[in-house]
Formats: sequence, C-alpha cells, structure tokens
Amino acid sequence: MSDNIERIKCLIIGSGPAGYTAAIYASRADMKPVMYTGMEPGGQLTTTTEVDNFPGYPDGIDGPQMMVDLQKQAERFGTKVRIGMVTEVEFSKKAGGIHKACIDNSNWIEAETIIISTGATAKYLGLPSEQKLRGGGVSACAVCDGFFYKGQDVAIVGGGDTAAEEATYLANICKKVTMLVRKDYMKASKAMQHRVETTENIDLRYNTEVDEILGDQVVEGLRMINNQTGEKEEIDITGFFVAIGHKPNTEIFKDWLDMDETGYIITNSKTTKTNIPGVFASGDVQDKVYRQAITAAGTGCMAALDAERYLAEIEAEDDIENAQTKKEAVQ
Repeated sequence: MSDNIERIKCLIIGSGPAGYTAAIYASRADMKPVMYTGMEPGGQLTTTTEVDNFPGYPDGIDGPQMMVDLQKQAERFGTKVRIGMVTEVEFSKKAGGIHKACIDNSNWIEAETIIISTGATAKYLGLPSEQKLRGGGVSACAVCDGFFYKGQDVAIVGGGDTAAEEATYLANICKKVTMLVRKDYMKASKAMQHRVETTENIDLRYNTEVDEILGDQVVEGLRMINNQTGEKEEIDITGFFVAIGHKPNTEIFKDWLDMDETGYIITNSKTTKTNIPGVFASGDVQDKVYRQAITAAGTGCMAALDAERYLAEIEAEDDIENAQTKKEAVQ
C-alpha cells in the first residue's frame, strides 16, 4: 500500500439512482464526495429503454439518458465521478475510524464515510436470445416495464413470491399472462399461489421451461418445452419477464458487513446505517422488496444525510475531547 494515499470525506461506491442521489446530497453538504462507477456505470437502468414511473419526467425518459442527467446534476455540485471498480475494502470498526478501499486491484483510497450503492443484479436464464432481446421486450421488472404491454399477451418465468406478484400485476393490465414454473409446484406462499390460480387471464404452466425467445429486434413469441414430456409449444407474445431472483452485489463486503442469507446488507432500523460506524448502504443492495429507481433514490438521500450527521457527531465529540484536553493542560 502506497504511503501517499488519497483521503476524502465521502466515498460512494456505485452509480445508479441511489449512488447519484447520495452524491447530490453529499456534495451539497460540502462533503466533497468521490464516486466510483463500478462495472456498469448507471446501474440496471442503463439496460432499460424507457422509464415512465420516475417523478419529474411527464413524457418518460430513456434509462441511460436519465443516468446521464443524474450524473450531470451530481457533478454540478462538485461530485468527482470516476470510472473504476472497488475491488477490496478494509473497514474500521471504531467510530471516527478511517475506512480504506482498493480501486481496480491497485490504488487505495481512504474515506471518513462510505456509501455503498452497488445494487443488485437480476438473474437471467442465460439464453442467447434472451440477452439479444433485453430492452426489446425482455425485462426483469414487471412493475417497471409492464405498462408498455398493456392489452397485450406476455409471459413470465419464475415460481416464487416475486414471480407470483408480478404475474398478477401484469394480469391487471395485459390481455393474457403465460406463467412458466420449472417444477410441479410453486415456491410462492399459499396466498400468492391462490391469487395466481384464481386469476382468469393467467395461464399457469408447471414443469415448463423456456426453449427460446422468438424475434429479431423485439420479442415476437416464445417456444416452451415441457421438461417431463419433451413436448414443445410456441405462443405469440410481445413481452417476456424474468422473475427468478436477484443477486445483491455485496461479495467484497461479506467479511465486514451484516447481511441476510441471500447477501442483502442489513441496515439498522429505518436508517441506512450498517454495523460498521461510518459505512452506509442504499438502494437495491439493501432492498429486496421494492427494487425501484425512486425507492433507491430515496435511500440514497437518506444515506447522504446519515453520513453528514455521522461526521457532525464525530466532529462534536472531537471538539469536546480537545476542550477537555486544553482544560486539563491549564490546570
């Protein structure tokens, strides 16, 4: 580790709605934040062609353009946005301690506070056609993109609570929803299963997997295969939704931060505080329930405010300690 290490007040790891919102608030609070964008600058929204549910955009906004707008706003207040990935961390467990982060396996940086906004990555099936048509009808968020398929036929794959919830959401706005469940049962709760089974326009297919998503530029159809009989069937659809789970991007923090069984960072009560003083988590990295751009942005704001208050408390404690030292010296 070099002797000449850059030290900053606030390091933001990740550059989605949570990270950029944290940067806006932190820079306005004169915390002079430095952001490292990670492998996917802008986060998951850079794979979304149209965002219609983020306040302030009455005509909708292209996902990548929205991230550009947020970056410009953060930079306007002084945030330094750097291309790079944090590959290792060393957190201090002491209040007021200095945290360290390694950038791209080479240079280290020290920070008084760290805001983690690394997000979560949607799990996909891994089909070439699926990857080709992402943004062209393939989506991992029905709440985000379902509106664009109003009155149309769509399909969703998954058998858990999220898949069941998204299937019923889609059923309210789409003509027909074909739901594919790989096993002969659903992992969803009994209540969610009942909702799916009693919704008339959901065609529930057990023991069924995706063989191919059809279409050149946009989704035009789906070829399914029954994994018991081997029988294949093609249906016409315009939207295909994947709901087989998300993986939080928390691998480098696992030896330091408290997490749940799936790797989501656990924050204290209704704050963004982690178990390490001065380290905060915002966005999808700590939210496995809502996973929306607007909720991520909200927790980004919270993280910056929590970090600002933490620094103020540390400064106040230092002032008291210094005053006490001076008093003892005089005596």
